[in-house]
Amino acid sequence: MINRRQKLWDVGEEMRRLLTPWRGVAAGFLLNGILLGTWASRVPAVMGHFHVAKASFGVLLLLLGLGALISFPITGRLSDSLGAVRVARMIAIPFLVSIAALGLAPTIPLLAIALFLFGMCHGSMDVAVNSWASEVEKHMGRPVMSSFHAMWSVGAVLGAAGGYIATVFQTPVYVHFLVTAVTIGGLLGPFLLLDWQSTIRRHESGAVGLVLPNSGLFLVGLIALASGLGEGTALDWSAVYLHDVVGTEESDAALGYMGFSAAMVMMRLKADSLVTRWGSANVARISGFSAVFGILLIVLGETLPLVVAGFVLMGVGYAAVLPLAFSRAAADLVVPAGKAIASVAIFAYGAMTLGPFAIGLLAEAATMRLCFFIVGLFAALVAVLAPVLKQ
Repeated sequence: MINRRQKLWDVGEEMRRLLTPWRGVAAGFLLNGILLGTWASRVPAVMGHFHVAKASFGVLLLLLGLGALISFPITGRLSDSLGAVRVARMIAIPFLVSIAALGLAPTIPLLAIALFLFGMCHGSMDVAVNSWASEVEKHMGRPVMSSFHAMWSVGAVLGAAGGYIATVFQTPVYVHFLVTAVTIGGLLGPFLLLDWQSTIRRHESGAVGLVLPNSGLFLVGLIALASGLGEGTALDWSAVYLHDVVGTEESDAALGYMGFSAAMVMMRLKADSLVTRWGSANVARISGFSAVFGILLIVLGETLPLVVAGFVLMGVGYAAVLPLAFSRAAADLVVPAGKAIASVAIFAYGAMTLGPFAIGLLAEAATMRLCFFIVGLFAALVAVLAPVLKQ
């Protein structure tokens, strides 16, 4: 009996050692990335199941983005008033249920509702874990925000890889999504139960909304907008650019986003140490120049290797920008952290969602090269406005 109790005690101690603050937050970022990557990996299968044209499905995808945008101010206020870690736990189960609902939706109207709810859960989790990450970063006394965002990128890659395997084995979407929800919930859920007390900030009475009372935070939002536009453009238009403008084979067209994503993961794993050594503003300035130079290679390049190199430099350039923007927002002296992060997230994810859509419209009237050049002009804003990221 004593030996059994000792073994249980040892298991409990081992679990407590595993549940570190960094791992708790990293689990939240992984969860968010995996579920989004899982959905993205099966979009063609869902389109085929419902026999939906690309234009009509684009409208459905906007519902996902709209759900995320609506959730930001609500979750920002809740993170301040209830605590970010508590909100992250509250969202986790509905988030897992929502990915299952996407696979089980029998009609297009129900799929639309499921997409909107999935978008709300995704956006809410993003604000909550970024708020929690800012607390852990302060607790650890050194920059770690980029490492958390690297975990999101790793999660997105894992989710996409799971979708590839499910496709190879012709697994039905609903089975794939259900298994993912149960597995990821079981593996990552315990890490969200970390014993952590978030900072509680009481708001004055009033409606839920965004507050941007100072020019500094507004400029941080512009930096986030420029980064979100670049990331969204690379996601949605890199393959089209390589195929239609450079003239690559369809199989090679995926190399642009692959290079972009790989560069983002590697840079995000390294960015925190660079911030410690050089400071936030200098890292942001170099990041902006890298993104601009990469886009110039894309716009001026005529060969596959040169253009892919441009996408790699884009990935290096954008990797640290959003983490730095969220860290600066959380440290704002006027706006509470949750609301500040939500405000910056509106800029970033609004650009990610609506920017590529606008580029698609512009590309019909102009050229893809001009569209990417305009994205490069926004990237230059990151370098110009970099000093506002000083904390």
